[in-house]
Amino acid sequence: MALKLYQFAISHYCEKIRWALDFKELSYETVNLLPGQHVKAIRKLTGEASSVPVLAHDGQIVQGSARILDYLDETFPEQPLTPDNPDFREQALAWEHRLDQEAGPAIRCYSYHHFLQRPKIVVPMLAAGTPFYNRILLSLAFSRVDEVMRKWMKINEKTADKSRQTMECLLAELAGIYSKQPFLVGDRFSRADLTAAALFAPMFQPPEYPVPWPKPGRIPKDIKAWLDQWQPQLQALEKIYADNRMAN
Repeated sequence: MALKLYQFAISHYCEKIRWALDFKELSYETVNLLPGQHVKAIRKLTGEASSVPVLAHDGQIVQGSARILDYLDETFPEQPLTPDNPDFREQALAWEHRLDQEAGPAIRCYSYHHFLQRPKIVVPMLAAGTPFYNRILLSLAFSRVDEVMRKWMKINEKTADKSRQTMECLLAELAGIYSKQPFLVGDRFSRADLTAAALFAPMFQPPEYPVPWPKPGRIPKDIKAWLDQWQPQLQALEKIYADNRMAN
């Protein structure tokens, strides 16, 4: 059975897995889902949680980016993302867990807080890779979409500001490490670097990411000001992405 990735094109957790699959030079099929409408399809696969990414392969259903990386390294050991050295392995997994728990939600909250105020910009990104009529449906129901997303992800002015601070602390720490060494752990690219660069990717908008990024002039002014201020630190992650994001 071929590898099949159930995803939101916009999700930076899904980008982790797209990158891992491409890095390992594996052929796979993506199933792009519309946020909200995805619940039924994912619960049918998993029997419980509706979060993405979900990987289907040879009768196995694996949910969550960290678990999928485990599965890919166990099933396709060539070009491993998990270090063999026990100490480095522990460090890489710790970095991944921390970034998944802190960076991912913070970047999502901060970005959506501002982009949900720009429906003409965010709707094409939310619907990326799905049939064209989903853009129409999202646009017509956008007030409800905005309400549900803010409630589901606890997005408001206060949480967005706290998320910005979390992003800045992590970004400063990461940039400091990369200024002294090429990788977060050991002497080679690992799932720690992949997680850091994939989760921050929406902030530097790489072309490999399958969504219609807004042109600079359409980025919300608060985010644009933040990007201008933190560009030097983001460049370290952008370099990791550019050097290691192998695409089929």
